Amino acid sequence: MESFVVSARKFRPGEFESVIGQDAITRTLRNAIRQHQLAQAFLFCGPRGVGKTTCARILAKTINCQNITENSEPCNQCESCLNFNTSASFNIYELDAASNNSVDDIRNLIDQVRIPPQTGNYKVYIIDEVHMLSAQAFNAFLKTLEEPPPYAKFILATTEKQKVIPTILSRCQIFDFKRISIEDIIIQLKHVATSQGIETDEDALHIIAQKADGSMRDALSIFDQMANFAGNVISYQKVIENLNVLDYDYFFRVTDFFNNTDIPGSLLLFAEIIDSGFEGQHFLGGLAAHLRNLLVCQDPGTIRLLDVGENLKARYLNQAKACHPAFLLYSLEKCNQYDLNFKNSNNKRLHVEILLTQLCSLNEKLPQATTAVQAEKKTPSVTLSPSVPMPAPKKEVAATETESPALGITIKSKVQPSVGIGSMSIKGNIKSIDEKSKEEDENKIPADAPATDFGEELLQNRWEACAATYETKFPSLYTTLMKRKPGKKSALLVEFMVDNKLQENELKERKKDLLFFLRKELNNYHFDIEFSIAASIKDDRPYTAIDKFKRMAETNPAILSLKDQLDLELEL
Repeated sequence: MESFVVSARKFRPGEFESVIGQDAITRTLRNAIRQHQLAQAFLFCGPRGVGKTTCARILAKTINCQNITENSEPCNQCESCLNFNTSASFNIYELDAASNNSVDDIRNLIDQVRIPPQTGNYKVYIIDEVHMLSAQAFNAFLKTLEEPPPYAKFILATTEKQKVIPTILSRCQIFDFKRISIEDIIIQLKHVATSQGIETDEDALHIIAQKADGSMRDALSIFDQMANFAGNVISYQKVIENLNVLDYDYFFRVTDFFNNTDIPGSLLLFAEIIDSGFEGQHFLGGLAAHLRNLLVCQDPGTIRLLDVGENLKARYLNQAKACHPAFLLYSLEKCNQYDLNFKNSNNKRLHVEILLTQLCSLNEKLPQATTAVQAEKKTPSVTLSPSVPMPAPKKEVAATETESPALGITIKSKVQPSVGIGSMSIKGNIKSIDEKSKEEDENKIPADAPATDFGEELLQNRWEACAATYETKFPSLYTTLMKRKPGKKSALLVEFMVDNKLQENELKERKKDLLFFLRKELNNYHFDIEFSIAASIKDDRPYTAIDKFKRMAETNPAILSLKDQLDLELEL
């Protein structure tokens, strides 16, 4: 009986022209051969089954070919090519780094490199899964890789480039292999099916290509599996049956149930899927992909993103016309939420059934659902007690302008808005409202509060005691309070003079604390304090940013011209 050879080996490309999906890499390698500019080391990296080892073997075979074609392909007729095709070439060595990853293995390789080829031009060393080499083996390999004999070429292949040390990467020409597209895989599968006399269905090949996830080797392995199961006719139904794939028809039917608000029909369909042995999360993933495809069909420019056969594409286009884009967006978001929460659900079947019920009811209240999606993205839903007033929405920062006619400038100062819902949580806003009410209650003086009369001497004594409380923590404030003596302007008004505006503002901020201390000490809760700048003191020193700018502008008027030319503004 003739031994069976899997399709991945039987149909392995033997020249660059037949390599699938790596045109940029094969073109570069052929040009390098034609121009005699071959590097001493190559690194082929990329996912599994995309042609790394295949291209390495073709490159090794081509550079040793005695009659290279004009297109830089091997002739397959010379002695070197025939020996390679029968695995009898002494110029090409393949090493599996997964099982030969020690320093001793690399030393044996280096010893072989010293021996020149007996026939042909080059000795080629193909090291597969090179990232499996140990750190010591990598270091032992460095010198030989950087300065090999002129007849030695190294081709390293790996699926995990990030594990290869940088010193190795810097000594190689790096080629990144990409995943093979579904269209290219289908073309190759059709070629294989024709060569073996197998009838195939376009939709069936699409399923196989999608399952392969960009790997030609995986696609050919699945094809062989399907050929054993289905014989000489590989149909869509046989593929989904053997590969345990949910039929597209389930998702088209459940979407029709959504559009028709048919909750019983969707639940019965899901029960049928569960009875067929499929998991709920499998169904959720497929439903999300189906809704995504319907959303893609809403715009003619994105239809090319559909990775399905022509028959299925026509069904998608037809059903997409009956689906509102808002419904699809909301449904996709819901599917994603339920998929993320699936593992945490105790009753997983009920978890999916709730989703189906919600999606079936969605079309009845589509405007509300659309609004709900937008509201969820803007602000979370919050329920407030009717007795608690809702804080005003956050306003934009307003800018107040101050005119200075003497200097001809406009100064803008930003005024912070009051606390709104956008800057704090609801709990924080309620707390601020309560604190404000409490503060108003504290400032309200009862009518029966004591109002004992006090003299200048007692006022001065208690004023110094109050200032002493700030001596350690706020020495500047202590100095301000002790510089002058307070005086009684009237029976219920105390006046205190300061030197400048900064001192006045500082004391106004502390007025509440000062009054609390003095009223308690003087046993009088009805008097007030007034701060003012002493008229006899003329302090020309600039304190604020505005004052400093005015002083500079008076000294050098050109500053105003510069400000106008650059359209600058002063901010408080």
